[in-house]
Amino acid sequence: MATAYNKNIGYSAYKMRRVINMIRLKPVNEAKVQLTLLGTPPAKEILKILNSAIANAISLESLNEADLVISKIFADAGPRMKRFKPRARGRAGAFDRPSSHLTIEVNTGEL
Repeated sequence: MATAYNKNIGYSAYKMRRVINMIRLKPVNEAKVQLTLLGTPPAKEILKILNSAIANAISLESLNEADLVISKIFADAGPRMKRFKPRARGRAGAFDRPSSHLTIEVNTGEL
């Protein structure tokens, strides 16, 4: 079991979860192809962290990439940056820039 995580990713947890739900409990090779073909910015970020989890499994635990399956993957909400946007008549409108934390755990096919 090898893990990789990234914090303060510049996409909301909602957008990350939409991509995550497509690859949960799939073999690693199939998930990599699906993320590459999807091509959205959150998918590219998830692919980077998935490659890191695969590299951790290969180097630290001497596992074979063909046997790996995504056993756990989840995105939690991170801190929100509060920003202001100019509006009409000199006013300011508030909005948030969300972020998220992503954790991926890969394991062999035998769960």
